[in-house]
Amino acid sequence: MSDLTNFIATNADWFYLVGAILFVLTLRGLSSPKTAIRGNRFGMAAMAIAVVTTFFLAEGPVLWLIIGAMILGAVVGMWKAKTVAMTQMPETVALMHSFVGLAAVAIALATVLHTEQQHGAVARVELFIGCFIGAITFSASVFAFGKLAAKSWAKTLVGGWVKPVQALLFIAMIGFGGVYFVTDSLPAFYAMAVIAVIFGWMWIAPIGGGDMPVVVSLLNSFSGWAAAGIGFTLGNSMLIIAGSLVGSSGAILSYIMCKAMNRSLLNVLFGGMGTSAVAAGGDDAPKNYKAGSAEDAGFLMSNASNVVIVPGYGMAQGRAQNAVKELYELLKDEGVNVRFAIHPVAGRMPGHMNVLLAEADVPYDDILEMDEINSDFASTDVVLVIGANDVVNPSAKDDPTSPIFGMPILEVNKAQTVMVIKRSMSTGYAGLDNSLFYMDKTMMIFGDAKKMVEEMVRSINGGGH
Repeated sequence: MSDLTNFIATNADWFYLVGAILFVLTLRGLSSPKTAIRGNRFGMAAMAIAVVTTFFLAEGPVLWLIIGAMILGAVVGMWKAKTVAMTQMPETVALMHSFVGLAAVAIALATVLHTEQQHGAVARVELFIGCFIGAITFSASVFAFGKLAAKSWAKTLVGGWVKPVQALLFIAMIGFGGVYFVTDSLPAFYAMAVIAVIFGWMWIAPIGGGDMPVVVSLLNSFSGWAAAGIGFTLGNSMLIIAGSLVGSSGAILSYIMCKAMNRSLLNVLFGGMGTSAVAAGGDDAPKNYKAGSAEDAGFLMSNASNVVIVPGYGMAQGRAQNAVKELYELLKDEGVNVRFAIHPVAGRMPGHMNVLLAEADVPYDDILEMDEINSDFASTDVVLVIGANDVVNPSAKDDPTSPIFGMPILEVNKAQTVMVIKRSMSTGYAGLDNSLFYMDKTMMIFGDAKKMVEEMVRSINGGGH
């Protein structure tokens, strides 16, 4: 055992270098659904190398505690991976981010309580940054979990008092952190950590559900920076590299999400689209729309040449992805060219719709991003929108007074026929009415997404096709 320990300790930098390369390959693989499985395998290998190497480098480890924690974490992780539904993936991701933040806080507290160690100025800065980012990540992620899971305790906060309270909490957090830096005062450090937890909750609580994709990707970034900060505290280069990769990739993804909504990150975090309903154009007069049945939709799609399916959060809510896959295969068998159009912010987390379609084994080649398919809508016979609203709202392109004006959308209004599955005519998370629903070419199909798609399948099968 001592020979193995000496070998790993002597070559630790090489092991960490291999792990770092594998983490980079992980991010590269996760950039596309086609290579995501391979990317996950690289990540598993990198994490295994990091854990084993760090285990053998630890000074005086309490083996039963470390091994017990690893076994417990592995059991819980495997159980959760097997039981969580794909429709619950957004809140699960948010909850995992909270654990990273909590771990950063726990490590920071353990370090400051290490009475045999004197912390210099640089170390105190590292502890301060790692702890407050971790604390904010923890509470903000817990609230995001509650929001995405529709928990009663995760209510969106509204009112003019919210922003002043946020500002006071932030100033107090920085102030106590400054006192800790100057005096090495433990009470000041504890106060800073507690206020950071409260601030994280108050910071995310006013943000509406429509902005959750950006929030989830930003919290992913925060969890990475928290890990990197603690990596400096522990002097662990692998943790610094992995945390920096996660932090930077999450920040880039947040930028992509904001660009997809034509909004700045500051506007998302401190503006609050989705916190209250906004009447589109101030026109409250009744509008006429055309309603149809699942049988009508089945007939139109089975007789079309080109069909595009646009999934939205309604598909996730109805757990309709497998029914959609069945509809896709049935139309394919009829010789219909069927593809899927994905908006970057559809759903409640980045890539939410891709994850659901991947679970249903929809071929990756027929899943196209917004920029790839927008030019094809003009030559599309039928578009089936399943529970999407704001991402197909033409007001974003033709109404300068709309709050979402300038936001890139899936231009489904250019197709010959549009069919929309919704439970009702209620607005989306942006609180805006959708002019698409009132167009002559649009047919509204009211009901649960899974049930409506299954009826479409039955109508096509029963129609002799």
